[in-house]
Amino acid sequence: MSRGKKYRSSSAQFDRQHHYTPIEAIELVQATAKASFDETIELAVRLGVDPRKADQIVRGTLSLPAGTGKTARVAVFAAGEKAAEARAAGADVVGADDLVARVANEGFLDFDVAIATPDMMGQVGTLGRILGPRGLMPNPKTGTVTEDVGRTVTEFKGGRVEYRTDKVGNIHLGIGKASFDRAQLLANFRAVMDELHRAKPASAKGRYVRAVTVSSTMGPGVHVDPATARLSAEEDVTVGA
Repeated sequence: MSRGKKYRSSSAQFDRQHHYTPIEAIELVQATAKASFDETIELAVRLGVDPRKADQIVRGTLSLPAGTGKTARVAVFAAGEKAAEARAAGADVVGADDLVARVANEGFLDFDVAIATPDMMGQVGTLGRILGPRGLMPNPKTGTVTEDVGRTVTEFKGGRVEYRTDKVGNIHLGIGKASFDRAQLLANFRAVMDELHRAKPASAKGRYVRAVTVSSTMGPGVHVDPATARLSAEEDVTVGA
């Protein structure tokens, strides 16, 4: 695969085979984020799970302490008072039968998160083939099927994110922007790693965190030593000094 000049230049600034501490990796990724826009800093974690088994799928939501650097577009499937509650909380699009029809018939998908009240799931469930592959299907396990739509909308607008293992056991999450300061990115990195350990399936055997990589949208990945991925912020600053 042919890589651009900026990518090759960035790759030459560090050892692609070395495993760095989290703070070292974040510093390298910020230093090599050369695009003309504010790149997203992305975290990829390879977990020792078999997502083909239902009890080893790792999924959920968490709130990033420093936010994501962007405001999520939130769609809410609700009617009546719950629809009004969603609008008051700042949802970008709200509807019931009309929104279901819009997604089904027009392919409307201009949102990052979908939330639904329980009474709407019979209709929203018909959209599984459309929403499911895009990771947009509301689910009780991620808190996106709820009666408390106002609070949930506010949380997703404020930096709450969903995560789920892909078909080979990887988790991919944006943890901020290249313009964030080091402490903000490190705090978000820590929050994700702590959450993934909390969500470890009881049936997962062997080494749980297999690989950790940090990258920017257009830049090369920097490997993080899994053994240092959960050090405290104070320990990591010392190690990376």
